[in-house]
Amino acid sequence: MEIVHEAGRGTPLGLIQLQDGADFFTVIPEGISVGQQIAIGDAAVPAVGNILPVGRIPEGTMVCNIELSPGDGGKLVKSSGGYATVLSHRADGTAIKLPSRKEIVVENRCKAMIGVVAGSGRTEKPVLKAGKSHFRMIAKGHKYPRVRGLAMISAYHPYGGGHKKRPGKPTTVSRNAPPGRKVGHIAARQSGRSRRKKRGIPES
Repeated sequence: MEIVHEAGRGTPLGLIQLQDGADFFTVIPEGISVGQQIAIGDAAVPAVGNILPVGRIPEGTMVCNIELSPGDGGKLVKSSGGYATVLSHRADGTAIKLPSRKEIVVENRCKAMIGVVAGSGRTEKPVLKAGKSHFRMIAKGHKYPRVRGLAMISAYHPYGGGHKKRPGKPTTVSRNAPPGRKVGHIAARQSGRSRRKKRGIPES
């Protein structure tokens, strides 16, 4: 029925109206237009914009807005320009390759939308000005700009103060550290390059 933009979201949303009069918003793939008819269900044809169970989607098809459990409305691959690929159909479900190259298996009844999420060229546009980045971060609820701890004084940050380029104390902190000290690498096993030397095995 309509294509709208939501503040803080890089993907356009589509208002879809069902035959019973109910409507809902969802992310839309590239190639969808206002007034287009889309099909939802087991009998739907695997065309761009249609929503059908992953068990009925042919292998090699690009999909988006994938459900993790049947009926949850879609949880995976909803960012602009994102898509997943249906790899194979197994006895325990359908194997899908995510944009991160990770492979998961979801139940065959989980639904997915055919196509690539719209807005793929959004990240290619340069920011150019700090003000543009500021308002973009504000729309997403992020703090911007973010000041480095090394640039602060010791009263405001554990890494502040002094004239050294490196922090004067380890950057790893305990997971149980109190607020104000819990900065840097939280409960990290290792930070930075390993400096351990390999010990040679003495010859017999």
